Amino acid sequence: MSSDNCFHCGEINPKGDTFSVQIKGEDRRMCCPGRQAVAQTIVDSGLTSYYEHRSENAEKVTELIPEQLSQLAHYDLPQIQEDFIKQDAELSEITLTVEGITCAACAWLIEKQLRQLPGLHFINVNTTLHRVVIRWHKDKLKLSHILTEIQKVGYKAYPFQINQQEALYTQQAKAYLRRLGLAGIATMQVMMFAIALYSDFFSGMEEEFIQYFRWVSFILATPVLLYSAQPFYINAWRNIRNKTLGMDIPVSIALLGAYVASAYATIMTTGEVYFEAISMFTFLLLLGRLLELRARRKASETSSNLLRLLPSMATLIEGHGEDETESLVPAKTLTVGQIILVKAGETIPIDGIILSGSSNIEESMLTGEHLPVHKNKQGHVFAGTVNITSPLTIRIEKLAQHSLISDIIHLQNNAQQNKPRIEVITDLVSRYFVGALLIIALCTYIGWSFIDPEQAFWITLSVLVATCPCALSLATPTALTCATANLNKQGILIKQHHVLETVNKINHMVFDKTGTLTQGDFVLLKSTVYSRFSEQHCIDLASQLERVSEHPIALAFNKHQKQQQRLEEVVNIPGQGLQANYQGKVLKLGHAQFCNITDIIDSKELIIYLTYDNKLIATFELGDTLRESAQQISQFCRQKQIQTTLLTGDISAKSEDVANLLNLDNVVKGVTPEGKLTHLQKLQQSQQVLMVGDGINDAPVLAGAHVSVALASGTDIAKNSADVILLGEDLSKINTLYQTAQKTTSIIKQNLAWAIGYNIIIVPLAITGYVPPYIAVIGMSFSSLIVVSNSLRLLK
Repeated sequence: MSSDNCFHCGEINPKGDTFSVQIKGEDRRMCCPGRQAVAQTIVDSGLTSYYEHRSENAEKVTELIPEQLSQLAHYDLPQIQEDFIKQDAELSEITLTVEGITCAACAWLIEKQLRQLPGLHFINVNTTLHRVVIRWHKDKLKLSHILTEIQKVGYKAYPFQINQQEALYTQQAKAYLRRLGLAGIATMQVMMFAIALYSDFFSGMEEEFIQYFRWVSFILATPVLLYSAQPFYINAWRNIRNKTLGMDIPVSIALLGAYVASAYATIMTTGEVYFEAISMFTFLLLLGRLLELRARRKASETSSNLLRLLPSMATLIEGHGEDETESLVPAKTLTVGQIILVKAGETIPIDGIILSGSSNIEESMLTGEHLPVHKNKQGHVFAGTVNITSPLTIRIEKLAQHSLISDIIHLQNNAQQNKPRIEVITDLVSRYFVGALLIIALCTYIGWSFIDPEQAFWITLSVLVATCPCALSLATPTALTCATANLNKQGILIKQHHVLETVNKINHMVFDKTGTLTQGDFVLLKSTVYSRFSEQHCIDLASQLERVSEHPIALAFNKHQKQQQRLEEVVNIPGQGLQANYQGKVLKLGHAQFCNITDIIDSKELIIYLTYDNKLIATFELGDTLRESAQQISQFCRQKQIQTTLLTGDISAKSEDVANLLNLDNVVKGVTPEGKLTHLQKLQQSQQVLMVGDGINDAPVLAGAHVSVALASGTDIAKNSADVILLGEDLSKINTLYQTAQKTTSIIKQNLAWAIGYNIIIVPLAITGYVPPYIAVIGMSFSSLIVVSNSLRLLK
């Protein structure tokens, strides 16, 4: 594009004007302040890739609105939204980073503000990660309107992006360190004078020298109060303005009250001064906030680390034969259907299928299993995994935003969308706690005004400082965030918020057989023909029918097909079989009952029947093997005294054989998807049930179970219906899920016990005057740190 044209919209730049924005290290000219503001917003949001991938210039906007609102309106551009919004037919979903969240009251305020918007479907604020997940009807509500409403209550929000999140963390950490440094230096200086004054070192000195040191302390404490403690006032004012109670309100009252009282005593040369308490209080509060910031970052860095594994460049193969060329391109620009080359030792940039070559793939970052997996032609590979031994040619199957690694991060965020009941209760309690604290402080001041007026203010100050709901509001979300992050690292993806809470109550596990307890890698052992059709022709018919099925049985036939057959009106009936019209008559493939077979063949292996015009024309005997981890999960259930049931649509004797090998308690076989659901509902009337499955016929029962688990190798509908997805094929990960859930519940109870116990002990001591202000400061700060540190144990 010529430098005479606007880099953003392509319009001719007016002569003499110098509107420009630096994009990718180069100054790009713009035609007007409006285009300059739009481009700057795109750059500030970390979305400069928009300019790399756009197919045409942006439309020229003829109407300008105020700058702040204009910048938010840019987020409504479809080209920009592609990078950070997930969309389906009706709803749009986004994860936002929100600056300024400090406690449960902040989360409640944002949720309350947005829930009144027409078109909003769902909102959840994560106080641990400082993120907001929002779903809305795109035809009724604009993203810019949502961002504007968040700004109205005093918070800044923008689309969550890893690089921007890191920059925000660095910015916040530096700001805290600057404020902390000033407060620390001032505290040391003021404490020297305070110790001397309290120790009567100046008892023989004239009054004007004592007053001199008070004035020096006053001067040193002032910048601490005005600059270092500024975040507490901003949050307190935001809460007051929006008529809600937050933990920074009593903190701000305590700081300003102590400062005003000490300043009055200094100016009027009467009474006590507590400038050292103001400086120390601010210093310890800031130190606590900084340590909490680092703890939150540690808890949320799993998703950041996953995205860092993706390479920025990829080797694109274009052309064929002698015209074939290789070129390095940004991985983000790759599209479905393109072909790339991944050399040995390189990281695979995007999800795809191997066209040529075979190699060992390191998939530990997805599954938590460190042994390489051997992949051959037509094998699926995933972004972020490492090609170890040989070069691979890969056809791209999914865009970057729809890759498995993106889905993992999306599921990780979704797991924290709806709050468990215990978290809702603690958030509510912490909000009311602030109101109760202010009432207690007022009553303390009134009471001590009659007992000892000189001590009334300082004892009230100690009550305000010592008691804080911060630890209470952090007790549950930090533990849940850390547990979810740890499970994700081990290849266990939690989709629903209630999983960790419900798994503890499980006393019955129900398993599907094929593809769950068994490998699902069927082999055609024997074919028997009962008609004029040849054996190969029957196999070809069965293979053609199975083409519409995602069941593992389909692969057993597809390997042996030699000639395609013309079938019409093919129908897949989950849990039963398939049927179609062939040469004007009905062709069926499936169980004996589905095919109306009365003479059932007795076999320990799976028998599939093929009928044509209601006559048996062939049977197929299929073999399958148990998963290695099936014995481990069965043994785990026996150790924990959890009942087990095999619930399968297979009517063969193979079902009893599997149940006996695994020592399962019950076998229910030959049931339809509806029958599975009915049986599950009967169990759930008296027991807490966990269901494990992988197929289309398992979808209803997975959706209906108290907790459901699907394997990543299962069908898409099964994974969509399940509460938990296991990456890899290791069923023993259910043991890990169970143990982590128990540990998480234990740590949440410990956190709540500490937070409640601390306040029960400290409040009476503070009210009765046994807790001086500096002890109150230390106790309140370390109470929150103990809760966060205890939760971080779940990351190990």
